Amino acid sequence: MTDIQIPGAPQAEPPTPEQPTTPRKPLPPKQDQRAAAPVSPTGAEVPGSDAARAQQGEYLTTAQGARVRDTDHSLKAGSRGPVLLQDHHLREKIMHFDHERIPERVVHARGAAAHGVFESYGTAGHLTQAKFLAEKTTTPVFTRFSTVLGSRGSADTVRDTRGFSTKFYTEEGNYDLVGNNIPVFFIQDAIKFPDVIHAGKPHPDREIPQAQSAHDTFWDFVSLHTEAQHHTIWNMSDRGIPRSLRMMEGFGVHTFRLINAEGESSLVKFHWKPKLGVHSITWEEALMTNGVDPDFHRRDLADAIEAGAFPEWELGVQVFPDSEDQMFHGIDLLDPTKFIPEELAEVQMLGKMTLNANPQNYFAETEQVAFHPGHLVPGIEVTNDPLLQGRLFSYLDTQITRLGGPNFAQIPINRPRAAVNDMLRDGYHQSADHAGIAPYHPNSFDGGNPYPVKDIAADADAPSALIDFPEPVAESVKVRASPQSFDDHYTQVTMFYRSLSRTEQLHVIQAYTFELAKCYEPTIRERQLQQLTHIDADLAAGVAEGLGLPVPEPLVAPVEPEVLSPTLSQIGGTWPLEGRLVGVVVDESSDIEAIQKIRKAIDGQDMVPLVVAPTGAPLSDGTPAQRTYLTARSIEFDAIVFLTATAAGAAGASPDSDHKLGDPTGDPAVDPRLTLMAAEAFRHGKAVVFPEGSPLLSASGISTAAPGVLAGTPEKLTGDLFTLMGAHRAWERFAE
Repeated sequence: MTDIQIPGAPQAEPPTPEQPTTPRKPLPPKQDQRAAAPVSPTGAEVPGSDAARAQQGEYLTTAQGARVRDTDHSLKAGSRGPVLLQDHHLREKIMHFDHERIPERVVHARGAAAHGVFESYGTAGHLTQAKFLAEKTTTPVFTRFSTVLGSRGSADTVRDTRGFSTKFYTEEGNYDLVGNNIPVFFIQDAIKFPDVIHAGKPHPDREIPQAQSAHDTFWDFVSLHTEAQHHTIWNMSDRGIPRSLRMMEGFGVHTFRLINAEGESSLVKFHWKPKLGVHSITWEEALMTNGVDPDFHRRDLADAIEAGAFPEWELGVQVFPDSEDQMFHGIDLLDPTKFIPEELAEVQMLGKMTLNANPQNYFAETEQVAFHPGHLVPGIEVTNDPLLQGRLFSYLDTQITRLGGPNFAQIPINRPRAAVNDMLRDGYHQSADHAGIAPYHPNSFDGGNPYPVKDIAADADAPSALIDFPEPVAESVKVRASPQSFDDHYTQVTMFYRSLSRTEQLHVIQAYTFELAKCYEPTIRERQLQQLTHIDADLAAGVAEGLGLPVPEPLVAPVEPEVLSPTLSQIGGTWPLEGRLVGVVVDESSDIEAIQKIRKAIDGQDMVPLVVAPTGAPLSDGTPAQRTYLTARSIEFDAIVFLTATAAGAAGASPDSDHKLGDPTGDPAVDPRLTLMAAEAFRHGKAVVFPEGSPLLSASGISTAAPGVLAGTPEKLTGDLFTLMGAHRAWERFAE
């Protein structure tokens, strides 16, 4: 039978039962994979396919191309004698292994990425002369998502900001939009970046906790450095625990300057808007996922692309006048701890990004890609945002250590698709073979090549070039200070909290309560609670109740925001379902025809049906089981359909083989693993479907009258199920 394709196969071909004995060429990459484009270190197209950079030939060789007879035994003086120093294959193999790791990123170490394309709508010509935005064109991209605090081996669903960085390989050079899934940052000046990261990282004495802000040093810093309160509340909101990388907004954070062909400038903030909407998981769900599947976000992105459910985002900008004061509705556009509500400035869409291929090699692409806010193209410029100005140094500087020298732009994933003639020479890992003898300007030996654009004859058509916008600089003196307009650290925090739905506000209260309860020192909890009184009385009272502390009197009364921003709420609306996972739970008495109808209905919505069976054996018609009662947990599914007529589980199963069977509560005739799965899915707000009269309902304490619960003939309820899933979760289950 032709079965539904389930993503996640490790290789392009299944393995053979025995070790192969006939030499063959290396396997090709999977159909969903793509390598960096085949261009030279200087931007020239290289004839041939991407496979030319991959391993070649049928036989094992040394790094020098000599074929190797045996790689299982060291060369020894007799079978029991000492290993000989002359074993060059051993030395080369071990030497290279010892140096396979490079320094991980100080922040954003854990990431996942994908290749794709950006299709410009061609509507930005009045704003910028950057061709990839001003003209209707298609540009290759590579996008990397990441957590901030954790190490490369940390978990995915931690409470944290997510990096959202895109490299556009434009015909005018590479442009990097290096942002986050949150539009504000903890600090206003880059000089504080080491401080906030040192505070958020694990304590230096014990190196714990990993990838968490729920500890004393983080809350010590943000409760004292009050400009951090705004970013902190975004982290405490549902934005800090996204359902999927495919369901996150992206923001450029800073204000940038766009310059059009007439030399006119506008100030803008960049936004990425996901096609699937902005969705999150519950905190309990996040904690469970970190243990059950710490690679949850990586797997979700790669599997969606493999399944053909390509993630999409629209790129847009909020546009502001490039006025002398660079203010908008009283908000300083150079303050990275502030954002402009969309109710005050709508987002104008400029194009659409589609991620359509997974990396062929994680290290070569995702790990070695180097982003930098200073990688600009003509028509896009930076502003005087003091955090952005510091990033212009830091992102360049960090590559020297991490990627082994100044030639990181020559690594395949970083190579421009435009001609490179930079006069930069030599250095570690130089892979270009430069010609000529005069890498300096001016010169006459190399015919004056390369020419700065300004040196071209006045009557010639000059190509586009980077623009140093002639921004007026006000008369002043050197100071270490911020403008007075940076001083308000609370008004937008209040506006954010009050713009959320009540359900989301309760999640924020829970998050603060959890994080502060993890702090050892009472002083830290009390100080941050004091800060919450400056934001919102309800927020402070809710957290104080959870901590068992009195609510302190505010030192500063919360400022009533002039405008609320309903667009900040994630709840409401109906969204596409592509790439979501639905658990189809069966037992030995389940109707095979009903199983197939439901699987096909789910597949028809571009979702992935995962069959969960008592054991790993195929079903009676040969349908494979993707999960078992032992391996499955509710957290990996967006909804669950129970086709378990008796819910009795597998014969012979015992707590010795699966401790979840040792649960003494519930109906003893119902498999406790199914009771657990149903109860978890219910309390996480997910849609669940049961057969009419299923004993699983009473065993798990679920009422059919509860929102998001369907009972009847499951194969006839798929339409209702898909409608429920379009809203992401049945949050009304928990309405206060």
